Amino acid sequence: MAQTTDKHTYRVFQVDAFTDQLFAGNPAVVVLDADTLSDRQMQLIAREINTGDSAFVLSPRSSDHDLHVRFFTSVREVPYVGHATIAAHVVLASLNGSSERRLRQLSGIGVVDVEVTNRPGGAEIAVRQPAAKVVRSLTDAELDSLLDALGVGSGDLDPRCPVEIYALRATRLLIGLKAASALANLKPDFGALARLTPHLGADGYFAFTTASEVVGCFTEARMFCPAIGILEDAVSGNAHGMLGAYLVRHGLLRTQAGRARFSGAQGAALGRPGLVNVEIEAEGQSPHAVRIAGSGVIVFETKLTF
Repeated sequence: MAQTTDKHTYRVFQVDAFTDQLFAGNPAVVVLDADTLSDRQMQLIAREINTGDSAFVLSPRSSDHDLHVRFFTSVREVPYVGHATIAAHVVLASLNGSSERRLRQLSGIGVVDVEVTNRPGGAEIAVRQPAAKVVRSLTDAELDSLLDALGVGSGDLDPRCPVEIYALRATRLLIGLKAASALANLKPDFGALARLTPHLGADGYFAFTTASEVVGCFTEARMFCPAIGILEDAVSGNAHGMLGAYLVRHGLLRTQAGRARFSGAQGAALGRPGLVNVEIEAEGQSPHAVRIAGSGVIVFETKLTF
């Protein structure tokens, strides 16, 4: 007797996050009802689609959260992805009629609060999460290697901004530049950056400037993550949350009534401009939580059966 194999069909969406325009912002793939997928299948799907980041939406595992989301790049699972979280909730809001609501999402950094708010043109998604912690600064020798790998000179560094590594399970190195022109002129050696990752302990490199030339934005940024399969990330919510904690900690962003706010631009270098709105909760210069907000648009929906 021939053996039969059960097949499952999954709804798959591609979403441009941190933008209200098609083909801008940061693309992410969202796979719904992914409970029957194995770890290997999730990784294979992410590798096959190869958009950058894929979010797999699963049922909750306990009563302390409403949904469970796992994130994969083309090469491995990662604890949390900000823009893919935005993308997942853009899809869910679309399917639920964009009703305003609050959800608790479990991922690799624990449970984060997600707020869906109706806005003209679509839903705005806001994610509240713990403030990232500073891990360490770089030594002079490490900084020299980093500057060589980024194709930037020491004279381009913003003297107010120490080069530091931050962590919220994922790790990012933050490097401040004096001018938007220095940011635009970066010439990263992706092989060298990938080789530096295990030595520095940073999976990604987030270069930013507070001399933004984008109207309404306090910062502009670029991010490179070759070690996890993403040469340049278009718009990163997670890194902007880390940047918010960094700016408050170093007195570059002032708090009023325990909060500070800014908007950050990213993606222009890739022709995919996007915008991240950040709010930091802090006591003085000690941040304890950040809120990352943005919109998104669904590019297409398809189905995957196997």
